[in-house]
Amino acid sequence: MPDTDTPIEQPLHLLDPQWYINRELSLLEFQWRVFDEARDERNPLLERIKFLTILDTNLDEFFMVRVSGLRMQRSAGIAELSIDGLTPARQLAEIRKVVMKLMQEARTYYKNTLLPELEKQGIRILEYHALTQHQREMVNRYFCDNIFPVLTPLAFDPGHPFPHISNLSLNLAVIVEDSQGQRRFARLKVPSSLPALLPVKRSSGGLRKDGSPPQIHQFVWLTDVIIANMERLFPGMKFIEAYPFHVTRNADLQIQELEAQDLLDTMEESVRRRRFGEVVRLMITEKMPRNIRDILEENLNVEANDVYVLDPPLVLSGLAQLTKIERYDLKDKPFVPAIPTVLRSAPGEPPPSIFNIIREGNILQHHPYDSFVPVIDFLRAAARDPDVLAIKQTLYRVGQNSPVVAALLEAAREYHKQVAVLVELKARFDEESNIGWCKMLEQEGVHVTYGLLGLKTHSKIALVVRREGDHIQRYVHLGTGNYNHITANIYEDLSMFTADEAIGADATDLFNYLTGYSNKTDYNKLLVAPINLRARLEEMIRNEIRLQQKGEQGYMILKTNAVADKPMIALLYEASQAGVKIDMIVRGICCLRPGIKGLSENIRVISIVGRFLEHSRIYYFRNGGEEKIYMGSADLMPRNLNDRVEVLFPVEEPRMIRHVRDNILAAYFKDNVKTRLMQPDGSFKHLKPDGKPEFNVQEYFITQPR
Repeated sequence: MPDTDTPIEQPLHLLDPQWYINRELSLLEFQWRVFDEARDERNPLLERIKFLTILDTNLDEFFMVRVSGLRMQRSAGIAELSIDGLTPARQLAEIRKVVMKLMQEARTYYKNTLLPELEKQGIRILEYHALTQHQREMVNRYFCDNIFPVLTPLAFDPGHPFPHISNLSLNLAVIVEDSQGQRRFARLKVPSSLPALLPVKRSSGGLRKDGSPPQIHQFVWLTDVIIANMERLFPGMKFIEAYPFHVTRNADLQIQELEAQDLLDTMEESVRRRRFGEVVRLMITEKMPRNIRDILEENLNVEANDVYVLDPPLVLSGLAQLTKIERYDLKDKPFVPAIPTVLRSAPGEPPPSIFNIIREGNILQHHPYDSFVPVIDFLRAAARDPDVLAIKQTLYRVGQNSPVVAALLEAAREYHKQVAVLVELKARFDEESNIGWCKMLEQEGVHVTYGLLGLKTHSKIALVVRREGDHIQRYVHLGTGNYNHITANIYEDLSMFTADEAIGADATDLFNYLTGYSNKTDYNKLLVAPINLRARLEEMIRNEIRLQQKGEQGYMILKTNAVADKPMIALLYEASQAGVKIDMIVRGICCLRPGIKGLSENIRVISIVGRFLEHSRIYYFRNGGEEKIYMGSADLMPRNLNDRVEVLFPVEEPRMIRHVRDNILAAYFKDNVKTRLMQPDGSFKHLKPDGKPEFNVQEYFITQPR
């Protein structure tokens, strides 16, 4: 990395790879920050377990998508270099070093620190041999009644081909011996339909000092119970040994986009084929003998660099079961999301008309501190209101049992409204759920489209068209997050209700663009990718440069999930060189190097990982005192600016601008508990209170009156 203390001589080539951080390594740096939360003793114990399981699932996705993509590039001989000038092969080598260390340290920390702390709190994960006779009898009965019928041992010999090992499955490589002393190999899949940890009752125990029974929760790993009962699966054979292994496959779907129903069929087939993707990671334990490892490597077609030898447990996500234990003293304090005052009804009075309230002024909500319920109420009211003529909405990730989809179905089925929905079939890992919603919506007469060819629709917008007297009024909800009632409780997002005529007209044009044919090249107030969003953002950044050069105070705050677009980063470098101060809050990937003299010394980047997933995107420009704020779904990444339909919406009312600037954005920069400050080399330094009172921004938002 270049020297950050020596000023850079001009002229400077802003696109030089040395000024950029590798995208994949930056994403892994974010995973270290997630792991830090598991190691942060200020977090309740079961929340630390939760972060360990999040790390595990994040790394699964990293291999399924990011590593898979690099492997495909390498195999295809693609010579395209990364933003920092690395070949796919070099990136894979660097990734292996980092991810191996991360996975092993996570398991070491679990074994040496978290397990003993769980034990102190009466939560025990026992080894099978440590069970009492009574406990063994109990789990063995459970095995016979509930586990044995589900298991399917699969032999591997000249008469039985090597079985398919499904993606993300935990398996046992089993060696048994027949009556002639011949050893044979079999594969046994550990059922994902069964809990990874089996509860074990205490056989006896004393009372607490206050006379109450102790809160003891005991578990044994499902794999241990299966191994202990292995001979039941191979009658007449002698069980020799069994070793766990875990497989991760390429899950990055390559979709040939066709028209309407063809695309739906193609997506269904692609989701099915995902199970058979190339193996990109094989996880085994050190105890696995070389001969068994050779069998797996040969038959799974795995290279040595794709094998990761780790301490057990191989699948840390199984620990998520512990977070369901009713030990509220070991969890974050619960809180009830607030309903904004303007949307509340007085005791004993009927709820106010949400349309009347929105007409009186825009309503800004900050989730999860503000409830997601008003969004659902807005759609339900639209479904049932006789004056509502049409509802149009984009759906990206809505989850299961969605009240949002239920409201749309009700509007079409019960009230015969015109309902048009764009469901993004290509929302990664939500494809199957979205396919199901498409079919259900279409069966009820909803107009369903699947997006534009070559573009993924990522925008979050709902439009309600209502007859009011002799004119038509449009109501719009726009947000930074998905219409998902579950993640709305754990993702930090912002959303706004508005009856602004210009935004309503833009929303109509946007849906015409999404569902029909439109060559519209500009919008009144919305910034829409790939049409005008990049150009308008660049224009506002260049405006701050011009103002700075004229003696004004150029200033920007950019809150986003990821920063990886090279032209945009180069423009931010240019702004920094001009003297513009830039504060950035970046949750995950950041390919920009802050704090380099002569290049980026005016750029500060912080990252906050905490109880809630920071998910909102906010773009603030001082604009010579005439401040501008945009919010929406778009990150500063090539895919968001070029290859997705994204929307940023303006916050224009002075009171809302002050609120976002002073009560939301300013609060993030006060945090000295969850904030990490990015260094020029891409690492992050955890900020400390240093004698000041601790300030946790997410806890602050919880406690503030809404």
